Amino acid sequence: MKTLRIVSILAFVAIGALAPVRAQDKDAKDVAAAIATFKSDADVAKWFNTAYGYAVFPSITKAAVVVGGAGGGGRVFEKGTYIGDAHVSQATIGAQLGGQSFSEVIFFETKAALDRFKENKFELSAGLSAVAAAEGKSKDAKYADGVAVFTHAKKGLMAEASVGGQKFKFTPKK
Repeated sequence: MKTLRIVSILAFVAIGALAPVRAQDKDAKDVAAAIATFKSDADVAKWFNTAYGYAVFPSITKAAVVVGGAGGGGRVFEKGTYIGDAHVSQATIGAQLGGQSFSEVIFFETKAALDRFKENKFELSAGLSAVAAAEGKSKDAKYADGVAVFTHAKKGLMAEASVGGQKFKFTPKK
């Protein structure tokens, strides 16, 4: 009976220890799937090869009834190499109703632009628009202040005329 209890405890501890590894694997798979989705647009695919760095958020969930909020996690890459994780939070206010989820990738043109992001000194205001990653829409996209943002709608329905912004928190890879 005592042996069964010890084995049960050890099994429980082992499963608990594997949970973060499985979560990291899922995050990596979700990010890889989001990158593949963005790269399905040939015009966006070029950005992955030419940008100094990029942050990929595979799923940002947004909900609003006059006041809105959104959030999601992602991964950050410098010259194609994974360097850490990031979290985005968004707040908006205005005429808005609904819920949606979308993927987002932020491209950094230079090391200085990526460094601003890594130092948590980076925010996107309502004045900086994101480009929908769809054939034809992303062809003429350009950097603004060293940054370009692309989004890909996943699901949901949102009607809005609001103002707000996104704030990011970077955590270096351990």
